Amino acid sequence: MYEILDTINSPADVKALNSDQLVQLAAEIRAFLIESVSKTGGHLASNLGVVELTLALHRVFNLPEDKLVFDVGHQSYIHKIITGRKNRFDTLRREGGLAGFPKTAESEYDCFNTGHSSTSVSAALGIARARDLAKETHHVIALIGDGALTGGLAYEALCDAGRESGNLIVVLNDNQMSISDNVGGMSEYLSKIRTQPSYLHAKSKTEQILSKNAVGKGVAAALRATKNAIKKVLLPANIFDELGFTYLGPVDGHNLEKTEMMLRRAKQTPGPVLVHICTVKGKGYAPAENAPQYFHGVSKFDSADGEACTKQKKQDYSAVFGESLSRLVQEDKRVVAISPAMTLGSGLGAFAAQYPDRFFDVGIAEAHAVTSAAGLAISGKVPVVSVYSSFLQRAYDQIIHDVAMQNLHVVFAIDRAGVVGADGETHQGVFDIAFMRHTPNMTVLAPCNFEDMDAMLRYAVQAVDGPVALRYPRGNVQAKLPCVFRAGVTDCVREGDAATVVAVGTLAHEAILAAEQAAQQGIQADVLVLRQVWPLETEVILKSVRKTKRLLVVEDGVRAGGIGEAIGSILAAQGVQAEFVHRGYDAFVTQAEVSSVYRRFGMDAKGIAEWICEGKS
Repeated sequence: MYEILDTINSPADVKALNSDQLVQLAAEIRAFLIESVSKTGGHLASNLGVVELTLALHRVFNLPEDKLVFDVGHQSYIHKIITGRKNRFDTLRREGGLAGFPKTAESEYDCFNTGHSSTSVSAALGIARARDLAKETHHVIALIGDGALTGGLAYEALCDAGRESGNLIVVLNDNQMSISDNVGGMSEYLSKIRTQPSYLHAKSKTEQILSKNAVGKGVAAALRATKNAIKKVLLPANIFDELGFTYLGPVDGHNLEKTEMMLRRAKQTPGPVLVHICTVKGKGYAPAENAPQYFHGVSKFDSADGEACTKQKKQDYSAVFGESLSRLVQEDKRVVAISPAMTLGSGLGAFAAQYPDRFFDVGIAEAHAVTSAAGLAISGKVPVVSVYSSFLQRAYDQIIHDVAMQNLHVVFAIDRAGVVGADGETHQGVFDIAFMRHTPNMTVLAPCNFEDMDAMLRYAVQAVDGPVALRYPRGNVQAKLPCVFRAGVTDCVREGDAATVVAVGTLAHEAILAAEQAAQQGIQADVLVLRQVWPLETEVILKSVRKTKRLLVVEDGVRAGGIGEAIGSILAAQGVQAEFVHRGYDAFVTQAEVSSVYRRFGMDAKGIAEWICEGKS
């Protein structure tokens, strides 16, 4: 089907192509990506933007001997295609299939597992130091996007790497986008560098003149030895130079010849080098170029026009959160919202547009988001930090030290809590209950439906004095309950004497279905719903378990440190004798449909119903 792409099974095949064949290959890869991702879902725009750059990296360097570390890794599809995995793309992000991010267990060409932002330079520096200690000479390359440079970890790594004499190549993929538009000083700074054509033109002309004879070549070498004195004259202080890097670029990342040339120059330059590559997110597919934020991570879509990706999505918890917050800010002028570069994904697009003075997108900087929220809170505002669960892990210290220790009223709107499915281990939001529950002064809430979501956000903003976490899942699964959310109350929504099932948040949906299935066999169970996860109201739970003598706790989070562990401790302290089963996760959860994960861990309706009935069989 693809004249060139179908002949590519390894980087060696890419290196054997001439310039015309490479242009054709790039076009075929884009066509393949659009066709494939439209069927499986995945990260499209970011991959379309790095086709030529990835080809150039594999032509210049010798992977897997040389080590290429991706930042985040959602832009690694082309890398996977040309390293022998093209024929598995129909399994992308599916259970047991090709991962959406680099995985060392998947290929020798993947040297480091990634999934979160701003990590590549740190990892690559560690790999380079290990290489030097082993007296080896292979190259180590860190690929990082301009959006990731808003993350503090990237600067820690750059500052450390710039002091080293060992070889390290950092490739900055500058597409002026992360998921939403990039924000902050670094974004503006890179824009200034990109708009200095006089520097590049003068540098190119000077090198052409000097290369014509031996004397000129000597002068050129001297100039390079003094860290490109010509650049320092033509371009004001460059932050990467000041950090200790040899700065090369910027270069058009869609011009394969120029990109290769710049990477070869970096390969020959000793010490830490930063190569500035400019690309276009969504390149080659008009819908993605015009709306890259909608094509960052996509579900299945019609590749003919991509229209489905930009249409209004079904109502989900993120959208309900955004709508509820917009109503609250009208009532309470203390309310402000903070997002670490997840404005659209968190349902805050309309809020940001309507209340720009009360919305702060701080970039990919979760720790900063939390501590800046603490500053707002101590000054009398009510900051609502909207962040994905797996990304909030990056601000663990700030939650404890800057917010909870001062008992500040910061609301954590924890999106994508619990299992999220296809993105796999790095994105499953399964740790937040455990690390929020054990934090003093913290209140933890988990809605069962959209009505809960609205009521809980209002309660968190208007009634709670200290820090409060509102955790909610991706999607729109809702439990139908006979009662509304009441603070501090554990609700019994079905009654029986065969067993007690305690369900956290939206898992109430599975628990109620399970009780209905058991009832068809004449077996009735108590179903208790935890909407206020912590502090825990125990009277209803203890009363039920004393009656049934059997307890199952299901929570969409890790078992160790989870709410089930707390309930088990309370039963033991109260001397309550009962069969006790706690279902959650005791391992990193691999990519799969959410329903499949629930089934695997016995937390779907069928698995819960079987447990209810087995005690009476």
